[in-house]
Amino acid sequence: MKMHGLGNDFVVFDARSHPVEVPAGLVRTLADRHRGVGCDQLVVISDHDTADLALGFFNADGVPSAVCGNATRCVARYEMLLSGRSWLSLQTDRGVLHARDAGGGLTSVNMGPPILDWQTIPLARDVDIDHLPIKGAPVATGMGNPHCTFFVKDAEGIDLVTLGPGIEHHPLFPERTNVQVAHLIAPDHLRMRVWERGVGITLASGSSSCAVAVAAVRRGLTGRRVTITLDGGDIAVDWRTDGVWMTGPTAHVFSGVLTAEFLGAPR
Repeated sequence: MKMHGLGNDFVVFDARSHPVEVPAGLVRTLADRHRGVGCDQLVVISDHDTADLALGFFNADGVPSAVCGNATRCVARYEMLLSGRSWLSLQTDRGVLHARDAGGGLTSVNMGPPILDWQTIPLARDVDIDHLPIKGAPVATGMGNPHCTFFVKDAEGIDLVTLGPGIEHHPLFPERTNVQVAHLIAPDHLRMRVWERGVGITLASGSSSCAVAVAAVRRGLTGRRVTITLDGGDIAVDWRTDGVWMTGPTAHVFSGVLTAEFLGAPR
């Protein structure tokens, strides 16, 4: 299946009936927008003994990722429509995430509490995570994957193509990092652009949105409930006592079958 949340797009395999192998080479080919389907991440749905289902994530470069917020919302909406349910538990490498129908075609997912310990984010050494020793003094946050947020005067004016790769591979981030640039529109509204590790510039990112919201609270810029305007549209984030909730639209674009020729091609 092809799905997207605010233009952050995914190839999704439902492997509950038929096991699916997704070696890194296949992920990269599927993610190719000219020779494959095209996506930011690949997602595999599987059964789980205690949660309603389990999700595995791969970035476009074929490297596994612990979590993807927009993909979780997309799959949750798909499963809710199949099952008629309005609340689901989803096992990820980040832990069990809970999703609910927010009404009006919107889906919410609790991405869990933010990770604010330098070793767990993870960072390479003990530093002030609210003012990293990097030009621009960005904020580090973990949401199951690492994030580096720059608060700037104008996110539109930042050359993210140049900034993104250098920060993604900065020595301070041993597992690389997602990179965001954001500016304040109002005390409850942020503008954000994102560079995702292993992908590049994306129209939206759920975990990045959560990380930016948390970073904005820590910097004293906003309250805990904010709207974030991304290149692909708006998403709502609410940092509650039980975790960071994210709410927005999703789309199931099509369902299809990969050809034997495509699957048999050398990688």
